[in-house]
Amino acid sequence: MEKFVITGGNRLVGEVSISGAKNAAVAIIPATILAGGPCILENVPDIRDVSVIIKILYEMGAKIRYIDKTTVMIDTTRITSHVVPYEMARHLRASYYLLGALTGRFNRAKVSLPGGCNFGVRPIDQHIKGFEALGANVSIENGMVSVEAEHLMGAPIFLDMVSVGATMNIMLAAVKTKGLTVIENAAKEPHIVDLANFLNSMGADVRGAGTDVIKIRGVEEMHGATYSIIPDQIEAGTYMVAAAATNGDVLVKNIIPKHLEPITTKLRKMGVDVIEYDESVRVSRTEELIKTNVKTMPHPGFPTDMQPQITALLTLARGTSIVTEGVWDNRFRYVDELRRMGANIQVDGKVAVVEGKGYLTGAPVKATDLRAGAALIIAALAAEGTTEIEDIYHVERGYEEMEKKLRELGADIKKIEFPGEVLPKAL
Repeated sequence: MEKFVITGGNRLVGEVSISGAKNAAVAIIPATILAGGPCILENVPDIRDVSVIIKILYEMGAKIRYIDKTTVMIDTTRITSHVVPYEMARHLRASYYLLGALTGRFNRAKVSLPGGCNFGVRPIDQHIKGFEALGANVSIENGMVSVEAEHLMGAPIFLDMVSVGATMNIMLAAVKTKGLTVIENAAKEPHIVDLANFLNSMGADVRGAGTDVIKIRGVEEMHGATYSIIPDQIEAGTYMVAAAATNGDVLVKNIIPKHLEPITTKLRKMGVDVIEYDESVRVSRTEELIKTNVKTMPHPGFPTDMQPQITALLTLARGTSIVTEGVWDNRFRYVDELRRMGANIQVDGKVAVVEGKGYLTGAPVKATDLRAGAALIIAALAAEGTTEIEDIYHVERGYEEMEKKLRELGADIKKIEFPGEVLPKAL
């Protein structure tokens, strides 16, 4: 097994380039199943979740060729099975996008229930509601979700709650149906717009992505395309918070500033200087952090995937801050690990009260999920002394070369091996 060893106290200074968006890539890659020819995807992040979903397609018969580290050719025309290998898909939350893509192509699909980070129940009832509205029968047995239909028809679908996963899955299933599908109360995240743009580049007719009403007029055929995935807003936000935590001065490059507005606004309220350019932001801090309150909400609100990182930053601001989680039920599991580093945080359900002391101290901790791991890294960079972070495979699911990027900014971070269970590379 591997862990990060971080000695805090170094300012992060310099430039960091942001990779392609994880949350877009894990939906766009399954979407290639709908293409009638090869697709070339650019700005693909080199992360574990992407390698797993690409391997799943390969095991199903797709032709895969890496043109360079971040560009991959995927040809799914040879895929004939609608069943996804159980052992691989169950470790990946985004495996459920294969349900929509396979259903859109074959009118049926069989995929294991989603895995990924464990910070709350991940119901797929809104996904099922959408598939059934399109005319499919859905059943769950032995941990597998089966979707079957004689044929799919466009339909009006109102989501009972804003769900990114359900919105994207219904889009995937609906693009080749007959008729018009209208998704109301749709999620509006940037990666939903990215998926819609990719589907349209393959010949689909998807309109309204980025608003709460998405209209999909089914087409008979779709073709291959070349497409570049958007930059990762959560990776960018993580480095922005890390710069603020270390009194740093960092230029975060290859980003879309508009996607970062909720994060930028909150950092400015905390006394952090953020200067926006066309495709970059410069983040610096010279004054003490100011306490503030944060509530996560669906886009364009403050993203839930940035909640652990901003909470780590708030421990460094003197005074009381309140963090309210408006999306997931159990996303404060990492708080116990921050407490090991001296944080004073009390959690009651979806609310955390942070009594900031202005400093943290190094300690042995474990990443409980992907974004929790990022929060612990931020805390360690700012802490006095040395922190050892175990279970870093969570971090590698969603951050490309984080150790290398931080080291280039001046962080004292290294990855070391220690005895323990070896995680299979594909997982």
